[in-house]
This record gives sequence, structure tokens and C-alpha cells, in this order.
Amino acid sequence: MRLYGYWRSSTSYRVRIALNLKRLDYENLPVNLLAGEQRGEGYRALNPFAGVPVLQADGVTRAQSMAILEWLDERFPERPLLPEGIEQRFVARELAMAIATELHAPLNLSVLQYLKHDLGHTQAEVDLWYWRWLEKTLTGVEARLAQRRSGTGAGDFLFDAPGYFECVALPQLYNARRFAFDLSGYPHLTRIEAACLELPEFAAAHPDSQPEAAR
Repeated sequence: MRLYGYWRSSTSYRVRIALNLKRLDYENLPVNLLAGEQRGEGYRALNPFAGVPVLQADGVTRAQSMAILEWLDERFPERPLLPEGIEQRFVARELAMAIATELHAPLNLSVLQYLKHDLGHTQAEVDLWYWRWLEKTLTGVEARLAQRRSGTGAGDFLFDAPGYFECVALPQLYNARRFAFDLSGYPHLTRIEAACLELPEFAAAHPDSQPEAAR
């Protein structure tokens, strides 16, 4: 199994977490987004979307991180990322998709580069853009977590063990901290984050643990 990714990419990070939670061995193949390697002809032959990650397994090349997470859970059902009950699976998907669809699109590297280099916005203006979308979506996620906390969801994770939601949430919280976003008003999200970061699967997937981080 081979994973093409970028060390600080949130989508690559979420797939690394999932692979670790599944205890699957994989070869990490770095793609330098800052150098534009994802736009090269050779890489586009692997992934016509010109992004990361790409997972090669069973002789097939797969792109799009959320589809990869679902495939991993179906192909390797041991240590499931999604819970058993249909309503619990909906909760995990609802919260994960809120982050994946409402935050990744406006906050990914290509958008930030376009804002700064093509449209001429300052870094301070780009930061305001970043914070605006984080606040909108994370406030909704936090409210959902608060509702669960007042009901039956009282553990360190969304459910009994980290899974689908945590794979998506942790990378976005990492990015929020990179952009100096104030997370003090999100106690349920940061509680889950702290519990996950204590686990070796998350520590090994963390951007700072990747070989490229030291370069």
C-alpha cells in the first residue's frame, strides 16, 4: 500500500490517521505541494484532480480522502472507523462532512495562494478569511458535541473509540492552531483533540512526525 501525500495537508493527515487506526502498513511518498509537484504531468496521471492524497492498494489508484476513508472501512472492516448503529454512523458522518465540505474547500492551499498571490490580499486578510470559515463551521460542530455531552456521549471521543470523525477533526484543529485561531470557546472539540493526541496512532500521523517536517 502506497500513500502519496503532503506532510502538512489536512487530507493526507486524515488518511494517515485512518491507516494507523486500522494498523495497516503503507509506504509514504511525499508530494511537495509548495513546489507544485501535484500539477506535474506524471502526478496528474495518478490523480487528475491534482491534489493529495492518493492511495494505491490492490492494484488500484484512489483519490479523494473521504472516499478513501469509506473504502478503507469497507475493505478492512476490522477496527472500524464508523460505529455499528445507523444513527451513530449518521452522527459521525454529519460532523466529519461538515468539516470536510464546509472548511476544506475555502481553506485549502490553492485557495489561500489565490487570495494572496492572484488577488493581492495581505496575510492578515487571508487570516481573517481563514478564521471566518473556521468560526462558522466549528461553532456548529461544537454545538452538536455539546448536545451529545448533555445526553449519552460523555467519553473522551465522539463514541467509545476514535474513528471517522476524529480522522477529519484533528487535522483541521491542527490547521486552526497554525493560523492562530482561538479555540478557547470549543471545549468539546479540544477535549477530543487532547485525548487523540495521547494515542500513538495519532502521534505517528501528526505532521510534525513526518520526515519532511525536518527539511
